[in-house]
Amino acid sequence: MDTILSQLQVWVTFYGLKIIAAIIILIVGRWVAKAVRSFIKRLLTKKEVDAAIISFVSSLAYFGLLAFIIIAALGQLGVQTASFVAIIGAAGLAIGLALQGSLANFAAGFLLILFRPFKVGDYITGGGASGTVEEIRIFTTQLKTPDNKTIIIPNAKLTGDNIINYSAKDTRRVDFVFGVGYTDDLQKVRSVLQDIVDNDSRILREPPPMIAVNELADSSVNFVVRAWVKSGDYWDVHFETMENVKKRFDAEGVSIPFPQTDVHLYKTE
Repeated sequence: MDTILSQLQVWVTFYGLKIIAAIIILIVGRWVAKAVRSFIKRLLTKKEVDAAIISFVSSLAYFGLLAFIIIAALGQLGVQTASFVAIIGAAGLAIGLALQGSLANFAAGFLLILFRPFKVGDYITGGGASGTVEEIRIFTTQLKTPDNKTIIIPNAKLTGDNIINYSAKDTRRVDFVFGVGYTDDLQKVRSVLQDIVDNDSRILREPPPMIAVNELADSSVNFVVRAWVKSGDYWDVHFETMENVKKRFDAEGVSIPFPQTDVHLYKTE
């Protein structure tokens, strides 16, 4: 009887300590998992990430940590956890292969929202398309074209290519090239262009606009005009300046060369 009691005492002492250690691992681990989940929520909320993504990512991190905590607690009790780890790893690999494209798009969407190469309302070119960003989703980004078409681009395609953000800066440079005839007075042409630029209040004075002869082409002398404007005024300035230059050139007698064909008729007997 004394032997049984002694063995029972040893068993209780040995396994009791393991059970207490496992319980402590569960309690502390769960507290750590909750702290990590709260930290992720605060970080993503600060970055103004979509609420659905915040909930999904924080829950994924929480349950992932919880799974490892449970495995650690079982290991403390002497349970062989190698098989559990192998099963979880195999399941994760199978799920990853099955959802490879979706996971890539999700990861890309998370990076887009985290690092913000663009935001809703920006006009961008990326993934082979151009348009105004309407929505950044978990797997896709939705653009609206100037002619009111909707383009949905997988996020992985966006992050895997160059992204041009036309709205990222407050100002943009408008570049024009105007061709005039070789017989036209270049100083007069420069004065006309300078007057058009000076009379447009949307064109910024700093940095100053540049007007210069850019090329002596085959049939024209090409002037380049480079002017800085606010990003929102870019297209209005572009279209109106083109029209104003044509009208002023006509009024000032400045020729605009264009391709033409001369037909010569010869009278024969």
